[in-house]
Amino acid sequence: MLRKILLPTILILLAYGFWISPDFKEIAAGVAIFLFGMLTLEEGFKAFSGGTLEKILQKSTDKLSKSISFGFVATAIMQSSSLVSVLTISFIGAGLIGLTQGVGIILGANIGTTTGAWLMAGFGLKVNIASYAMPMLAFGIILIFQKTKSLKGIGYVLAGLGFLFLGIHYMKDGFEAFKASIDLSSFAVDGFKGLLIFIGIGLLATVVMQSSHATIVLILAALSVHQITYENALALTIGANIGTTITAVIGSLSSNIDGKRLAGAHLIFNLVTAFVAIILINQIMYTVDIISDAIGIASDNHTLKLAVFDSLFKIMGVLMFLPFVDKLVNFLHRIFKEDTTKSNAGFESARFLNNSALELPSTSMASIVSETRHLYENAMEIIIHGLNLKRHNIFSSMPLDEVIHDAYAHEPINIDEYYNKKIKGIYGEIIDFATKAQANMSPNDIEVLYKLKLANRDLVEAVKDTKHLQKNLVKYTKSSNVHIKEQYDKITKDLAELLRDLDIVANAQEVDVRLTLLSKAKVHTEKYDILANGTLDNLIRNSLISNEMATSLMNDTAYAYDISSNLISMAQRMFLMSEVGEEISFNQDDISEILTKER
Repeated sequence: MLRKILLPTILILLAYGFWISPDFKEIAAGVAIFLFGMLTLEEGFKAFSGGTLEKILQKSTDKLSKSISFGFVATAIMQSSSLVSVLTISFIGAGLIGLTQGVGIILGANIGTTTGAWLMAGFGLKVNIASYAMPMLAFGIILIFQKTKSLKGIGYVLAGLGFLFLGIHYMKDGFEAFKASIDLSSFAVDGFKGLLIFIGIGLLATVVMQSSHATIVLILAALSVHQITYENALALTIGANIGTTITAVIGSLSSNIDGKRLAGAHLIFNLVTAFVAIILINQIMYTVDIISDAIGIASDNHTLKLAVFDSLFKIMGVLMFLPFVDKLVNFLHRIFKEDTTKSNAGFESARFLNNSALELPSTSMASIVSETRHLYENAMEIIIHGLNLKRHNIFSSMPLDEVIHDAYAHEPINIDEYYNKKIKGIYGEIIDFATKAQANMSPNDIEVLYKLKLANRDLVEAVKDTKHLQKNLVKYTKSSNVHIKEQYDKITKDLAELLRDLDIVANAQEVDVRLTLLSKAKVHTEKYDILANGTLDNLIRNSLISNEMATSLMNDTAYAYDISSNLISMAQRMFLMSEVGEEISFNQDDISEILTKER
C-alpha cells in the first residue's frame, strides 16, 4: 500500500521540479545516473561471487574481529553497504554463516561506507571527475558485450564506476547552477528542531533512493557549493544512516528467521547509534574540530569535516556495540522465534530454502546442498527405524550381529506417516526452489543442480523401497524357520553395514576414504542377487523354505538391492563431488582392489 502511494508521489514531485527549474533536471539526472552506476557495479561484483567470495567469507568470519574486517573491506571495495547487507542475509539464509558473524559483517559495513564519503570529499569534488568517467564507460560497455563471465564482470564494474563518477559530476554542476535561481541554504533550520527536521529528510531521501551512499554523495555535492549548512549536513548524514536499514529490512522479508534477526540487528544498531549521536551532537562536533585540526583540515573545509564526522559517528557506534554483540544476538533469538505451528504438528519444512538465498547462484546452490543434507538425515532416520534398528547403534562401533538383534520397537513404525511428515514436503520445496534457482545459473551450475535433484530423488526412492521391505522383514526376522530368518537377518545386517559406511562417508574429509567405502558398498550390493549366486535354488531344492517364503525373499532382496543402489547413487552424487562440481567416478581399479580384499 505504501509503495503504491510513494511511487506516484515521487513521480509528481519530480515532474514539478523539472517544470519549475531546468537546473533541477541536472541534479535529478545526476542522482539517477549515480544510482544506475551502483546497480551496474553490484552486477559486476556478483559476477565474481561464484565461489571465491564464499570461500573468503567462511575463512574470514570465524571470529567477530574478522567478520567486522570482512564487512569493512567488502563495503570499501563494492561501495555499497546495502549490497553487503543483502548478500549477508543471503549467506545466512543459505547456512554459510551464523547470526553472530552476520552482525559482525554489518558492523564492519557501517564503517566501510565512510570510505565513499572520504573519496567524494577528498577527490570527487576537487577534480573534473567526468573526464575519468568517459574512458571507464567506453571500456566497460565493450567488455559487457563479451561472452566470458570474468570479462563481462570487469565490464560491469568499469561501467558502474563510470556512471558513479558521471552522476557525481552532474549532481555537483546541478547544485552550482541551481544556486543561481534558488538558494536552498535559505531554508536552513538551526538548533535541535533543525537537527530533527534534517534527520527526517535524510532518512526519507535514503528510503526513496535505497542507498545511503547516494544520499551522502548528494549531501556532499550540495554542501560543496554551500546549498546547505554544515550543521544541517550532519543531521542529513545521521538520517541517511537510519534510512539505509530499510534495504536490509526489505531483503529480510524473503529470508529465513536468521535473516530477519540480522535485519533487526542492523535496525537496532543504526537507531541506537543515531540516538546517541543526537544526544551528543555538540560533543561530537567539537571532537570533529579537534581531529580536523590535528590532520590539517581547514576549519572552513566542511566537506572533509563531514567525512570526519561520518567516520567518527560510525566507529563510535561499532565500539559502543562490540561488548554487547552476544547479548544482542540472544535478544534477537528471543524476539524473533521460529514458527512452530507445522513442527508442533510433526510436519517438517525446509530449513535453508528462502528467496533471499536466490540472490546469487552460489548461495542458491549452498542452500540446496544444505537442504539435501537435511533430507538425507531424515531419510536415514526413517530407513533405520523402518529396519527396526536404533540410530545410535548404527553409528557406533557395536558389532553388527548385536545391532540387528537390538530392536528399535515392538511394533513396526508407520513409514507412510513418517514420509508425509519428514520427506514429502521438504522434497517438494527442494524441487520448487531448484527450478527458481537455475534461472540465474551457468550451464555448469545447472548440471551440478541436476545431480543434486537426482540425489534427492534417490533418497525418496530408498525410503519408499524400505516401506515395501518392512512388512516381510518384521515378519520373517521373528520366524521359527531358521533358514528364512537367517536370510532376512543377513539382509538387515548388510543394510546396517551400508548405513554405517554412509555415515562415515558423509563425515569423512578425505576423498580416498569416501571412494573406498562406496566401492566396498557397491560390491556388497551385488550379493543381493540370490538367483545368480544360487542361494534361492539351494533353499527351494532342499525344501528349507516354503514357496511363499521363496517368493517373498526374491522380492525383498530386490527391494534391498534397490535401497542400496539408490543410497550409493545418492552418496556418489552428494559426497563424491569435487570443488568444481564434477562427480568423482568409481574406476575399475578401485572396484578390483575391493573385490580382491573381499575374497
